[in-house]
Amino acid sequence: MTGSPMRGFPEAEFAARTEHAQTGMAAAGLGGLLLMTEAEVRYFTGFHTLFWQSPTRPWFVFVPPVGKPVAVIPEIGAELMRSTWLDDIRTWSAPCPDDDGLSLLTELLAPMAQAGKTIGVMKGHETALRMPLGDYERLVAGLPGLSIADATALIRGLRMVKSDREIEKLAHICAIGSRIFASVPELAHEGQPLEDLFRAVRREGLALGADDVPYLVGGADQGGYRDVISPPSRRPLANGDILMLDTGAVWDGYYCDFDRNFAIGTADDASRRAYDVLWRATEAGLDAARTGATCRQLFQTMQAVIAELDDQGGDVGRLGHGLGMQLTEWPSHAAFDHTVLQENMVLTLEPSLSYGDGRIMVHEENIVVRKDGPELLSERAPRDLPVI
Repeated sequence: MTGSPMRGFPEAEFAARTEHAQTGMAAAGLGGLLLMTEAEVRYFTGFHTLFWQSPTRPWFVFVPPVGKPVAVIPEIGAELMRSTWLDDIRTWSAPCPDDDGLSLLTELLAPMAQAGKTIGVMKGHETALRMPLGDYERLVAGLPGLSIADATALIRGLRMVKSDREIEKLAHICAIGSRIFASVPELAHEGQPLEDLFRAVRREGLALGADDVPYLVGGADQGGYRDVISPPSRRPLANGDILMLDTGAVWDGYYCDFDRNFAIGTADDASRRAYDVLWRATEAGLDAARTGATCRQLFQTMQAVIAELDDQGGDVGRLGHGLGMQLTEWPSHAAFDHTVLQENMVLTLEPSLSYGDGRIMVHEENIVVRKDGPELLSERAPRDLPVI
């Protein structure tokens, strides 16, 4: 697509990420980081593949105290990994349930175990152990003397603050997402099954330059929707429906994540008011999203506006989150999250509320925190609820 950023990253990007991690490791007394999940492996190596969708094979990358990371991966990924900046790539024929990389990992980590070192593994919230628990227990048992610490804070602290090249990709996919939503009034019409609209929106996203639209959710019902996570049904759009579409389109491995609301034919007063409250809550969030503020403060600022109509804020737990290589990343705009906003963090502002008889409404924008305030990556939603 004309005007698209360069795909991938230069080697210097991965070298800088690794050096920042190694500085953090030294401060935390860690002799290395063992990474097993897609986003973290890709963050440090550039290894980008849909093969992660298969649960059959584990993949490992080890970040040493100095030098480049080491990949321990199934042979099927060797050619792709060799195209990254890594030099040390160790492979096995997989799947091999009796020894899916354990021998190679044990060999790599044995010197650290013998020296009584500590390595970091991600153990915290929003993380997962992407290898069989039994294999992990066997690995640890086979390395007496090796200590395992939680490296979640270190790694997510690095990933929360985006580089200029990452922000360029995020701005590009958010612009595509904005064009997708601008086309909805031409794609949607009364009598159209919601399922068909979802297909049309996905096709439009691909036509506009997205690599994929793997995440598309929403809802539509008379006077307001009550559910936004169910698959779309064959129910036709009807006059008086409130329609919401929430898309996570992706380009070169980076996501947009925002939604838009529409009325079909006519909009009832309650929905217009809910939309107005959420639009103003988002404005308050934009005013508050500045370096030095906390996610808790951002949550409270938006919640204060939402309380005009709904003092529970829709009871969704948070009003936005981080965004990047994953559709949702750390941090969360929630009462429990005291993360301090920093320059070049990419976030969603996602106020929501309940109104009427069990109806809900959600509004979402994507921003990057700049030195002098937030910059919208998504095109700002219309001031008034659009009617199709």
